[in-house]
Amino acid sequence: MTQISSVAAHTLDVPGARLYYEVRGSGPLIALVGAPMAAAAFAPLAELLATDHTVLTTDPRGHHGSVLDDPAQDSTPQLRADDLARLITHLDAGPAAVLGSSGGAVTTLALVQARPDLVTTAIAHEPPLHTVFDNIDELNADTDDLVATYASGDVLGTWRKFFAIANIPLPEPVLEQMFGGDRDPADVASEAFWFAHEIRGTNTFAPDLAALRATPARLLIGLGDDSADQFCDRSVRALTAQLGGYPTMFPGGHVGFVDDPAAFAVRLREVLG
Repeated sequence: MTQISSVAAHTLDVPGARLYYEVRGSGPLIALVGAPMAAAAFAPLAELLATDHTVLTTDPRGHHGSVLDDPAQDSTPQLRADDLARLITHLDAGPAAVLGSSGGAVTTLALVQARPDLVTTAIAHEPPLHTVFDNIDELNADTDDLVATYASGDVLGTWRKFFAIANIPLPEPVLEQMFGGDRDPADVASEAFWFAHEIRGTNTFAPDLAALRATPARLLIGLGDDSADQFCDRSVRALTAQLGGYPTMFPGGHVGFVDDPAAFAVRLREVLG
């Protein structure tokens, strides 16, 4: 029987927002961050790690429990990195290991650039970056089309286009089950914020390659074993080539930590040493 750790939920006021975050366990600090994925998606992995770590999870600004003073403010990787830096500092348990997934991986890159002193090991797992490719304008136009399609009210059409661009096969019945019919209003609000105010800034973030190569933090770019030929597979391989290294492989695909948190936790512990 898996022991459920005690979860302490808190909020922290930061410039322009009130952040919701959760803390589990005790031991060295590890932060699990997404964008737009919120704290709940990381809970099963956090439970496994909390046996010997202090685990920080958080809702990124503008999503679920992390409320913006101005709901029309865009969420950038730099802002989210500053939020994470403030959380780590507030807990006074750092420096931290950081695992960032998808948009949270871009947050992690921005954190390593801005506050490497707060990070021991940073794992940017499958950052969806346009700026590591030559056809940036084409990729940005695809994102603009996603944003416009969502704004038109065609939710299912938006997600069809999204998964096609990501090269992640998703059968139509599954798509309709996930994004059609009655849905949690909080999930819909989070989705709407992501398309309107977050996806562009995340995709168009340009890593400072020189700063990342020179960082005193240990920086790893993660990639799922099952992500072959997907957009993030290509972006990870392009970024690691530009940094002069290779991807660090993890079980599963883009959200392997959700699909099989136990296997992901084993690999994460290996990587963290």
